[in-house]
Amino acid sequence: METLDPEMFAPECPTRLMPMQVGDKWTAMVVICLEGGPRRFGELLVPLRSITKKVLAETLRAMERDGMVTRTEFPANPPHVEYELTPLGRSLLTLIDAARDWCDQHLPDLIEARERSGKLLQGRVEDLVVPGHVGQ
Repeated sequence: METLDPEMFAPECPTRLMPMQVGDKWTAMVVICLEGGPRRFGELLVPLRSITKKVLAETLRAMERDGMVTRTEFPANPPHVEYELTPLGRSLLTLIDAARDWCDQHLPDLIEARERSGKLLQGRVEDLVVPGHVGQ
């Protein structure tokens, strides 16, 4: 099995702006990491470099609880654990692919709308500022 690319989730990735999400903030990215087969905890940390170990553990526990992943312990020295998508977890790939397709088509419009909205909100804040008021 191929190693995970540390750059597969670049910080500047525009999909972080998506108005929809699967599970919590990290679930979809964990699903994508597990798409190619079972992975160890440390392997998942490579492309998910901004996640803490605690949050990754919580995400994996929640995914295991919900039947999305299986956790297999191997009695080695040192012991290790692998996580793998279940058929239910693998079914999320359909949703993730649909969200990616939506973003490919609509993300520029979403970003433009948010920028317009931000400018509108900024204009409203400026309207509330009283000229000559202390604190300006």
